[in-house]
Amino acid sequence: MQAYILIQTEIGRSAEVARETAALPGVDSSEVLTGGYDVITKVSATDVDELGRLVAEGIQAVEGITRTVTCPVINL
Repeated sequence: MQAYILIQTEIGRSAEVARETAALPGVDSSEVLTGGYDVITKVSATDVDELGRLVAEGIQAVEGITRTVTCPVINL
């Protein structure tokens, strides 16, 4: 399964957060944005449990992140 993680960061930390999250296992890409979120990260996982661990133990552990929103991709 794939998901997009919308990330808000502390002021001035978006580039650093994007670099650090991009280096995590399971992360396909991580890009800096403008607007309501500072970084968008695309991730791949085998199931929802792995996705949860990736977000909670990996992405949310990166210093400088203040909020995340996980958006799983669905196939209609």
